[in-house]
Amino acid sequence: MTRTPVAQHAPHRTPSAWGSALRMLGIGAAVVAVSALGIGGFIAADLTLRVGQDAVDLEDAPKVAPPALAAYPGEFAVLLVGTDECGEVSTQKLGERCVGEDGIRNDVNLLVHVSAEPRKVSVVSLPRDLMLEVPECTREDGSVASGASSAVINTVFERAGLSCVIKSVAALSGIDIGFAAKLSFDGVMKITDAIGGVQICVGGTGIRDRDTGIDWPPGLRTVSGYDALQFIRVRKGIGDGSDLARISNQQQYMSRLAKTILSSETLTDVPKVLRLSNVVADNVDPSRELANPVRLAQLALALKDVPFEEFKFLQLPTVEAPSDPNRVVTDDGAAEPMWQAIRTGESMQITGEASNHGGVVADDPVSPAEPSAPASDAPSPAPSVTDGVVLSEQISGIDLNQETCSGGRRR
Repeated sequence: MTRTPVAQHAPHRTPSAWGSALRMLGIGAAVVAVSALGIGGFIAADLTLRVGQDAVDLEDAPKVAPPALAAYPGEFAVLLVGTDECGEVSTQKLGERCVGEDGIRNDVNLLVHVSAEPRKVSVVSLPRDLMLEVPECTREDGSVASGASSAVINTVFERAGLSCVIKSVAALSGIDIGFAAKLSFDGVMKITDAIGGVQICVGGTGIRDRDTGIDWPPGLRTVSGYDALQFIRVRKGIGDGSDLARISNQQQYMSRLAKTILSSETLTDVPKVLRLSNVVADNVDPSRELANPVRLAQLALALKDVPFEEFKFLQLPTVEAPSDPNRVVTDDGAAEPMWQAIRTGESMQITGEASNHGGVVADDPVSPAEPSAPASDAPSPAPSVTDGVVLSEQISGIDLNQETCSGGRRR
């Protein structure tokens, strides 16, 4: 059997953000659209077969009701995992970085939680260098992987597969995770191409980064394919050059991707929706319960009326690991109120910066004809109770209303 090439693990690499759970709107909307055209049965059967080919069973996952073409009842959580696997296109582009013997790593891990009514969407990014406890896990072949009191999160997929990543994150967050999906390098490029690209913003002095080959001036630009992959891999050309800065830049990409998919221009464009659905079917490996277009439509319908301010993109707060300055551990004092708010479906108020490591800066353009008002010495009003749980300043993030630009620097 031919082995999928794997990227080398140089210190500068984390691959993709590859969107957010909103990607599932593609298949969900496709099911609804083609059903209205009278060919839904054929399309749904084809997508079910293709999406389900590599479906993974999740160990100890919560039981979920059978799929139905209506909004998913109650809360749910999806773990989206980006691995460093290279396909045909990325192998041609990345060359020697796609040849290695160190296994497949889950470098991007996004926990997406959607609350019961009134709906709120929380997307929590977990750093690839996070140390956490890993439980005993059963692999797909039936063998058992022993647990570990402390392991790096991006080694868990190689250790015991997608199901073990879900078990580890569920234990960390206290959130039951019923669905999961995995995406590789080629999938990042193909999904971005399918929607016609994503407009991103480059701030600061622009991005010049030798590791990704990016040399872009400040300003707006539309990225797709290989450019999109490299943009969400860039690290040293933004902020303080850390992986935590890169996560914030990936969140810029995710939020702009989400708004592109949610736009009426996308959801009313049946050919584009079908194209996106086909790409997802061919490039995403889902968990068993997610490998059904009707289920995807259910989850998509649960998202359709969520206000943009209730879409939160958050970064897990961390501190340097005592045992290794190159690793991080969860800042429990800051993280637990966030996890509790997510579990109980409460609104959250972000008080930290969009990036605590300079990965992005706020995009607040001012028209020359309308200069900004002078700063006031008056204290800011205290948050009202309607603002929900006030998150620690250690938690960086944005909501879907807030636009950011890369904190670019030229190196």
